[in-house]
Amino acid sequence: MIVNSHRFCIAPMMDWSDRHCRYFWRLLSRHARLYTEMVTTGALIHGDRQRFLRFNPIEAPVALQLGGSDPADLARCAAWAAQWGYDEVNLNCGCPSDRVQSGAFGASLMAHPAQVAACVAAMRDACDLPVTVKHRIGIDSMESYQQLLDFIGPSADAGCNVFIVHARKAWLQGLSPKENREIPPLNYPWVYRLKSDLPALTIVLNGGITNLESCHEHLQQVDGVMLGRAAYHDPWLLANVDAALFGADNPVASKHDALRKLLPYVAQELQQGTALNHITRHLLGLYQGVPGARQFRRHLSEHAHRKGAGIAVLEDALQKVVGDDEGAASGRERACG
Repeated sequence: MIVNSHRFCIAPMMDWSDRHCRYFWRLLSRHARLYTEMVTTGALIHGDRQRFLRFNPIEAPVALQLGGSDPADLARCAAWAAQWGYDEVNLNCGCPSDRVQSGAFGASLMAHPAQVAACVAAMRDACDLPVTVKHRIGIDSMESYQQLLDFIGPSADAGCNVFIVHARKAWLQGLSPKENREIPPLNYPWVYRLKSDLPALTIVLNGGITNLESCHEHLQQVDGVMLGRAAYHDPWLLANVDAALFGADNPVASKHDALRKLLPYVAQELQQGTALNHITRHLLGLYQGVPGARQFRRHLSEHAHRKGAGIAVLEDALQKVVGDDEGAASGRERACG
């Protein structure tokens, strides 16, 4: 099956989609497009650049998501993304947190389409990577579909060909970031309409997608889908993506198989000084619904954070799960009905 590069994406998630998490996800799917947590331009320019940009080559294709609003700063960071080997630079125009608003970026940028276009143009001039934008369908007083088109148009003219659209408005006043992920109603028809009205652009739908059956349905209308928390809390969903959406073989046969393939990475990271719980915290949802899952989670939660915790903690946790688990094929049947 020949498909576009954004057919299935996993969302940038603050405090979750770090390099350890992305490495684990890549073991479950060879074809999903991965995104870093949002990294602000200030963090890259003034902070520990290596800590923020470091990733394992196995993660590719992987995109760096940037938070910022100054074209010169974003251009500088985009150039670093190219130097480090990322496959894409994504501009965050969807995060509604107070921290982002105070910095005049994230979702607040939707009120300034010309500024976003200037940022896109500057980043494109600074690197050869695709520059993409992730945004909402609107903010606050933006009530019309035409306003959504008016936001996208200037950035498309500046050379952005991929728009990842969270199909909810963001209320910058009165709702927390968590409430902004749940309370504003989903409006999938507007995102479908974008693809119909702007066929030359790649439109990726984000928001409220929880299973591969829904992915299939949305892909009849748009170019790609992006999952966030559903993929994090139930990572085994990803083990069926390659066969279900890309016509390829699934890379792991079982949950145990996935963790066994992760063990060499864990051992290497421990040797480099990484704390075990920095990796195992991303594994807690893997055995959801499997006998012994609670004991697995409890063992990791109680032991992985301790000083000197080694790979034996993870191996012992594996022993808590009763028998081996369902293979990817049966999981695919469950996910796709």
